[in-house]
Amino acid sequence: MSPEISKHIRRAALVFTVLTLSALLLYTATDSNRLSSGSFSSSSFATIFPSYLNYSSSSNPTQELEEILKNASMVNNTVILTTLNDAWARTGSIVDLFLKSFMLGDGTRKLLDHLVIVSLDERAYNRCRIVHKHCYALVTKGVGFHQEAYFMTPQYLKMMWRRIDFLRTVLELGYSFVFTDADIMWFRDPFPRFFPDADFQISCDNYLGRPEDMNNSPNGGFNYVKSNSRSIAFYKFWYSSRETYPGYHDQDVLNKIKSDQMITKIGLKIRFLDTAYFGGLCEPSRDLNVVCTMHVNCCIGMDRKLHDLNLMLQDWRAFMSLPPDLKNQSIISWRVPRNCRYFFPSLYIMFYVQLFPFKNGYSLFVNMLQSRSFMAFRFLHLQRWMLKKREKIDWNCT
Repeated sequence: MSPEISKHIRRAALVFTVLTLSALLLYTATDSNRLSSGSFSSSSFATIFPSYLNYSSSSNPTQELEEILKNASMVNNTVILTTLNDAWARTGSIVDLFLKSFMLGDGTRKLLDHLVIVSLDERAYNRCRIVHKHCYALVTKGVGFHQEAYFMTPQYLKMMWRRIDFLRTVLELGYSFVFTDADIMWFRDPFPRFFPDADFQISCDNYLGRPEDMNNSPNGGFNYVKSNSRSIAFYKFWYSSRETYPGYHDQDVLNKIKSDQMITKIGLKIRFLDTAYFGGLCEPSRDLNVVCTMHVNCCIGMDRKLHDLNLMLQDWRAFMSLPPDLKNQSIISWRVPRNCRYFFPSLYIMFYVQLFPFKNGYSLFVNMLQSRSFMAFRFLHLQRWMLKKREKIDWNCT
């Protein structure tokens, strides 16, 4: 091909590119004007995506919330609340096992009438409307919670603190609540196990034997809170304390403020729930004859959680199929933790990689390593790893 012909080809290509870009810019500008003029309004959007109008925030979201709480509440204005995002709402995921536990539990099916699922994104809301009757869309402007939020990442922290602020709103509307994470299995009605005179009751990662002991390690995934002036003031104080302890999540901030003079001034009565009844993988409820709830805490990763949750439900079914005399002999115990039990040093690398790109990522990583709940998590898994090693050594010696 001669240089002259190549020159013409390059020129033609350049002209074609310029014309294409000009047409594209003209189309974009026209399309932008069409959108701004209202010819493609939210009603048109809803025609293509019918769920849009259902999910978008109403003119009075507080009134909408109050109506949902009223429909779900017990006679004493108490509701059960959980939060859900797309990652945990998919078919066969956490929410399906959560709801199944109510169906399989001893006297827990009726409690589903009082459960409100608070959806953090549109997909979770749409799925909620399929599987449950009390659904509320908690819209947070400019923030999307649809992906799995890894422990202690900025997305995780935003989600946790948004939850605390929302729960304060529920209290201000005059409703007491049991808040439960969706990775908690409900096996018995927990209300008979609650303290009648406490304002704020919370489950534990580690329970030291006395419900009033402030050295107990609380877990924010399960709590029972009565609506009164003390609990409302406490939730305001708790939420504002995030600025005093930046980079910490709600559970660790609670650990720092639970003995604060402000709690005494408010007059809040705190009680910690016994892991014999409200257990988890950090400290399992050993006796299936008395267990109320089991939490897949001290476990990171969706697949690990799902595996151990399924195993937990299998164990419960096996227990419930026993005749009464065999149930009392406690011949069945939990096979969990299973996939959640291993200690992975690579978790530290994963957390660091997750946090490093963000502003103050290194300090967030250090805060996470120093947090009380993560220290308990590391100790528990290291202890199990050492026991596993010891068993292996003993076997080799025989």
